[in-house]
Amino acid sequence: VQLQASGGGLVQAGGSLRLSCAASGSVAGITTMNWFRQVPGKEREMVASIGRGDSTNYADSVKGRFTISRDNAKNLVYLQMDRLRVEDTAVYYCRAEHWESATYTWTNYWGQGTQVTVSS
Repeated sequence: VQLQASGGGLVQAGGSLRLSCAASGSVAGITTMNWFRQVPGKEREMVASIGRGDSTNYADSVKGRFTISRDNAKNLVYLQMDRLRVEDTAVYYCRAEHWESATYTWTNYWGQGTQVTVSS
């Protein structure tokens, strides 16, 4: 599975960005998709996740401001980020949780990251 994240950039506080993550390869085994973020010197933290049945989960810090969605037909997952804050500045990564039924193996695949910078 390969993941390609895009959509990061520079935005003023209060603005919006939409991140996209395109999956390719053995996509049939992908179950939950996640967005994580990381700032230098800190651990990577989960921002949002979405299951195959579109159940969602969010970090408390982004609830009500971020929305995760997925288009299974196009193998895309999105993160709509509204009312951005300076503290949302980070590198954002998408992750796919993959089940390989032939080997009974779970594998997490990561995209390359996209920088989001929110200015005051």
